[in-house]
Amino acid sequence: MTTATVETARDVEVFRHQAGVIHEILRMNAAGLTQEESLIQPTPGGNCLNWVVGHLLSVYNSTLPMLGQEPVMEKDRLKRYGRGTPPLQDPGEALDLQELLTAWTEATRRLDAGLASLTPEALDRPAPFSPGNNPDETVRSLLSITFFHQAYHAGQAGILRRIAGKEGAIR
Repeated sequence: MTTATVETARDVEVFRHQAGVIHEILRMNAAGLTQEESLIQPTPGGNCLNWVVGHLLSVYNSTLPMLGQEPVMEKDRLKRYGRGTPPLQDPGEALDLQELLTAWTEATRRLDAGLASLTPEALDRPAPFSPGNNPDETVRSLLSITFFHQAYHAGQAGILRRIAGKEGAIR
């Protein structure tokens, strides 16, 4: 096994582990919440748990093709959950929380399958997009940013759970 292959295997295992932990944290924080509770807005600003779940799904949905996997939802269905969209205040604009969570689980499964098939060459390829407009973005660096982003928002879900009046899920 070459050094590059060993390093890739380590990177991939770290990415797979991060994705699994993020999936569980979000699942735990959303457990037992109703659609109505998922729409409670934090004050003085921010977004509700429904938006956070949809946003995380939207990010994975955009990442899956880079890993050779099909998105789980039509891009237009997740448009309301895109980066920079205003707080989700109209319940009519929100997708059903349970539908989002089911799609989230499937997206995580597909993400794991895509990660498992990565090669050293694939990780070092230029990324198909860069959230920070980095001209040197690689698949590896984009995945690192993606998992940081997902963990950040999964943590927000814990706070939003408490704002909805539920006991913390992680102790």
